[in-house]
Amino acid sequence: MILVAFTNYDAAHNPPLNLFGWVGFDNFNQLFTWTNSGGASFSMTFGQILLWTLVWAFFATFTNYFLGMGVAMLINKKGIKLKKVWRTVLVFSIAIPQFISILFVSNMFKTDGIINGLFGTHIDFWGDQWLARITVIIVNIWIGVPYLMLVVTGILMNIPADLYESANIDGANAFQQYTKITLPYMLFITGPYLLTSFTGNMNNFNVIYLLTGGGPNVQEYFGNAGKTDLLITWLFNLAVNDSNYKLAAVIGIMVFIVVAGLSLVVYNLIPSTRNEEGFQ
Repeated sequence: MILVAFTNYDAAHNPPLNLFGWVGFDNFNQLFTWTNSGGASFSMTFGQILLWTLVWAFFATFTNYFLGMGVAMLINKKGIKLKKVWRTVLVFSIAIPQFISILFVSNMFKTDGIINGLFGTHIDFWGDQWLARITVIIVNIWIGVPYLMLVVTGILMNIPADLYESANIDGANAFQQYTKITLPYMLFITGPYLLTSFTGNMNNFNVIYLLTGGGPNVQEYFGNAGKTDLLITWLFNLAVNDSNYKLAAVIGIMVFIVVAGLSLVVYNLIPSTRNEEGFQ
């Protein structure tokens, strides 16, 4: 991939009829040269999609994390009946293969789908950029919360009960117990998971591609990119649909740089590495 990024390998230079050659940093110059010529700009498109990729990764990670934690705490609360039933119902969404469930949900939210049919509306969920972005985040919550619920359930059971008993004696309310005991313990244990989940969501191909295909597409975006495209789905379209392997390779390198940079910075900030002795 690194080598291809320094060539002109695309549909017009495809062996064996037309050989490709070395072009140095021309592809990277195209990425970092912001043009306002009125046409679709590769650099502008990359900046817009990178911004949305980071926003998507943030919401996809932390909505699932905190909602999954909340659901686990509710189910494990004393007095809740049929705990096994609630867990089983929630696990259905991750037990069914995503390829089937996500495609089904995609059809549900079409203008002639079940959702509009039930409410007698004609909302274009996948045609409006903001509705499409909000909808994919909500659908990702439906997919991710059950998995986080299972992970968090096991961790919650390992928090010493005497910590909560001491907090009750000291007069701490439920919110104070959550912020001073539950959340710090959870962040310490799941810090590395949060980091890998964030980087994984930056490359979450299935949810975006199967739900929206990256759309809605807009003319001002380069390479038939859409408003819900992530860098990984845009890379796929450039390589598979447009045979623009050179720019797809450049995007792949930039994805690695962004993910590696964020990982190195965040890993040194999470409690799991900074306050390891505090939870021994």
